Amino acid sequence: MSKFTRFINFFRTKKNIAIDLGTSNILIYDKQKKKIVLNEPSVLVKDKKTGEIVAIGHKAKEMLGKTSDNLAVIRPLSEGVISDIDATREMLNIFVKQIYGGSPFRPEIMICVPAEVTSIERRAIFDAAIGAKKIYLIEEGRAAVLGSGINISLPEGNTVIDIGGGSTDIAILSLDEIIASKSVRIASNNFDDDIVKYVKKKFNLLIGDKTAENLKKEIGTAMPVSGEENLTVAIKGRDLSTGIPKTVEINSNQVREAIEDSINEIIIALKEVLEKCPPELSADILNNGIVLTGGGSLLRNFDKLIEERVQITINRATNSLESVVVGGGLAFDNKKLLRTLEMREI
Repeated sequence: MSKFTRFINFFRTKKNIAIDLGTSNILIYDKQKKKIVLNEPSVLVKDKKTGEIVAIGHKAKEMLGKTSDNLAVIRPLSEGVISDIDATREMLNIFVKQIYGGSPFRPEIMICVPAEVTSIERRAIFDAAIGAKKIYLIEEGRAAVLGSGINISLPEGNTVIDIGGGSTDIAILSLDEIIASKSVRIASNNFDDDIVKYVKKKFNLLIGDKTAENLKKEIGTAMPVSGEENLTVAIKGRDLSTGIPKTVEINSNQVREAIEDSINEIIIALKEVLEKCPPELSADILNNGIVLTGGGSLLRNFDKLIEERVQITINRATNSLESVVVGGGLAFDNKKLLRTLEMREI
């Protein structure tokens, strides 16, 4: 096969990609390759004078809290939606070029969004997807269930809790439709903020978001723990009394205390959705359990706490960090589902 023929065949190939525009990370799934082709932090660093992008993704995240006044750290997504449309466009454009270079194809794009985005937020998402042939929007809860390997086309109820970086989506689905749902702007990033505030109040110590995130991942827990499970680590920050760097120790139960209110709000939202469930589907949910997914769901003992509060089996997704974007890619194969999604053709 000649190079020219290969080029023509590539040009004719229908490209379908799914994008999870997360507050913490952007993931891109290529349906034809059947794999995630990009997973990068959704952050970029710009030179304030020139407007030039200095770093993006992992390199930009490493610079958090360490930049000079000449550089601006930008997180273009907040609480699961676009807060800076221009920066989002730039970021998507760079990431897509990293993967596909200057290829001439115009893909069909499936963008995963929180269930309760406003019309203005939806418009911003459509506008950010430059160069696409068609743009679909799919609710993160619906995508997460698909990506977890559950057939939502069957006449039975399935429930999902997707805890991302900026928002938590809770949905009950049956026959490809969302029966009841709720999206709350409380998720994993809120846990980090809670930890920063707690450490400031309890220890009079100022720590950064990265330190808080590491605390959450390394020793965090959703339930009280004892003995060897109550882990302790030393953290470093700036003493607010003296202005001098200081080290203090913090344990798992203290981290749990810091994030308790945010966790309770997520559980309250889950109960509100379950209360809207029709009786026949309630029986299905008791049988099938609830799927727990998203990066925030990886918090230690979170599944046990939810199970204790609602008395329903919690099933952790095996691919918690990727289920939403994988489900977005799988949605292209469900023609009935595609007809129910909001779409813009360019």
